[in-house]
Amino acid sequence: MNERPAPVRPVLIVGFVGVTLAAIGAFQPEGSVIYVEEPDVARKRGVREALKDVAFVRDLIEWEYHLPGRADAFYLAHPGLDPAAVVPAVEYATPFAARLAERYGLPGAGLGAALILRDKALLRQVSAAAGVANPASTAVRSAAEVLAFVRQAPGPVVLKPANRQASVGTRVLHGPAEVEAAWADCLVQDEGVFVPDRPMELSMLAEEFVDGDEYSVEMLVRGGAPLFVNVTGKRLFPGPHPVELAHVVPADVPAALAASLGDETARVVTAVGFRDGVVHCEWIVSDGVPYLVECAGRLPGDAIVDLIEVAYPVELFRCYFAVLKGEEPPSALPPRAEGGAAVRFLAPGPGRVGEVRGVEQARRAEGVLMAQCSVPAGHRSTGLRTSWDRVGIVMTHAKSPAEALRLAESAAGLVRIELRPDDDGAARDGNGSTAVEGEA
Repeated sequence: MNERPAPVRPVLIVGFVGVTLAAIGAFQPEGSVIYVEEPDVARKRGVREALKDVAFVRDLIEWEYHLPGRADAFYLAHPGLDPAAVVPAVEYATPFAARLAERYGLPGAGLGAALILRDKALLRQVSAAAGVANPASTAVRSAAEVLAFVRQAPGPVVLKPANRQASVGTRVLHGPAEVEAAWADCLVQDEGVFVPDRPMELSMLAEEFVDGDEYSVEMLVRGGAPLFVNVTGKRLFPGPHPVELAHVVPADVPAALAASLGDETARVVTAVGFRDGVVHCEWIVSDGVPYLVECAGRLPGDAIVDLIEVAYPVELFRCYFAVLKGEEPPSALPPRAEGGAAVRFLAPGPGRVGEVRGVEQARRAEGVLMAQCSVPAGHRSTGLRTSWDRVGIVMTHAKSPAEALRLAESAAGLVRIELRPDDDGAARDGNGSTAVEGEA
C-alpha cells in the first residue's frame, strides 16, 4: 500500500508585497505559503483576489498583527500549523513575526531585537551604548519642544516619527521660523491602503542633521553572525523631505569605507541581539564617521534586493528563506559583486498629470532591465512628501556601479511626465503644462 507523502510545512509570510510574488514562486513549491495580513489592508488592497491564482499560496489568514499580543493569540489559535518559517515581509510585521517564530521554535530576529529596531528612539539608546555613532536626538511631543531643540542645535534639524516607514512624516528644518509649519506637516502620516484604518500611536523625534553621503548595509545574519554583506549607495531628491532618488549596488566607495560600514552594522546586530534574518541598516558618513540613521529587521524595499541579486549575482531571497527555515543557504554568498546595478525613481511635482511619454523608449535604452511609470493621466499630485509619492522606476545593470548609475539617469531622463496647473481641478493645454524628466 502506497503511503501518502507528508504535507509540505507552510512558510508564513507576514505582510503582502505584490512585487515579490515572482521571486518567491521561483523556489517555493505549490501550496507551501500562507500569507498573514491585516484585515483592513487585505480589504483595501484586494489581497485575497491578488493571491487566488498564485500556485505557491495555500491560504490567506486575516489577522491584526500590528497589535501587541496578537502573535501569541495566533499561535494559540493555530497550534497544529507547524510552519517551516515565519517571514516578515513589511516593516510593521517584524515584531509579530519575531514573536511567532519564538512560539513555534523557529529561527528569527528575536522579539527583543525586533522591538528595538521598530523604535528609533530605543535603537539610538541601545546602539549608542555599544559605541555606535548617533546624531543628537530627543523625543518631542509638541511644536514648542521642537522649537527648543532647534534653538540649541548647531545646524539644521530632522523631525521624524520614531515608528513609521517610507520617510512618512519626515522633514528637514533650517531654523525656528519653519517649526510650526513643519510640525503640522509631519503629523500627516497617512499611508492609505498600506496600514489598518485604526490610528497608530504618534511618536516623534527631533534630531541633529548630519551632512554627508548616505548608504545602507544589507546583511544576512544567522545566529547573530553575518553570512553576506552588501553596501548600497543612495541619493536623495532635493527638498525638505528626505526621499530616496536612486540606489546603486554595490556602493562605489573605497574598500576601507565599505568594511567600516559592514563592521558598524555588525555592531548594531550584536547590540540589539538580532539572531536570524536580514537587517537593512541606513547610515550617513560625515568626515569619515558612519552615523546610524535607522535599522530594519527585514529585507529592504526599493528594489534593493533585485539590485543585489543582479550585481553579485546571488539568490538573496532564497537564502533568506533558507536561514529562517534553519537550513543551509542553497547557493553561494559571494563576498564581492561582479558588476553594478542601479535604480532611479520618478516623481512628479505638484499638479494634474497629463500625458506620460518615453517609457517604452526608456525600456529600450542601454543596460535597462526594467522601466515603469504607473501614474495615470488625470492623477492629482501634491508633490513629493514620502516614498509612496514616487510613481516610476528605472533599473539598470552594467559592468560597474558608476556605469549602472549613469545608464539609469540617462534612461530616466527619457521619461517625461506632463504636469498641468491644478488650481481649479481642470487640465490645461499649451502654455499651461510643464514636463518633468523623472524628478520632483
